[in-house]
Amino acid sequence: MHSTVILADNQDITAAGIYHYIQSNRSFSRFSEVRNKRELIEELFSEVNALVILDYSLFDFTGVEELLVLQTRFPLSHFLLFSEELTDDFVKHVTCNKAFSILLKDCTKEEVNSAIESILNGRPFVCNRITNHLSSKKNQDFLTDNKLTATEREILRLIAAGKNTREIAAERFLSVHTVITHRKNIFRKLEVNNLHEATKYALRAGIIDASDYYI
Repeated sequence: MHSTVILADNQDITAAGIYHYIQSNRSFSRFSEVRNKRELIEELFSEVNALVILDYSLFDFTGVEELLVLQTRFPLSHFLLFSEELTDDFVKHVTCNKAFSILLKDCTKEEVNSAIESILNGRPFVCNRITNHLSSKKNQDFLTDNKLTATEREILRLIAAGKNTREIAAERFLSVHTVITHRKNIFRKLEVNNLHEATKYALRAGIIDASDYYI
């Protein structure tokens, strides 16, 4: 349970609005504000289990990889990315990591409440606009990619959805050995080494929706 909020947004009016809204609707033991990446890191050393509300686009990160490294350094904290707009490449990277949630600044109060409620209950949250965008947008490189057969795509979908080998075998009326063989072939064709990399492919290729992944 996150009892501390770190607000990382250097737009004064926006920061004041977020502060007022959250303090009026939620009870946290501590609420602090930071204005840049250095201050954020210093605050995270003091509060390792915090809810960080971050406008990534306004901070001095060199790229999404640096943000992911920051999350690795402070794995107990959760990052609620709250921005005007985020690029597709950025969203693809962070939606594979359950330490991140995403809201856009035009989200409704109901979505903000839902996001905080989900995070406090240990579940990440992606707003409807981002979810719908991810669901509808198909990466053309993957759409024209015929690496996987229809069966392999379906098995990859089940793997990415968290099904184990026996569950997939039962659902697809296959032997466990056949599923294991399909899994090996999928990993070989995609040139991936683990489930995390396979799941990232499935998300980018539209084989699974981000909303399905988070459920």
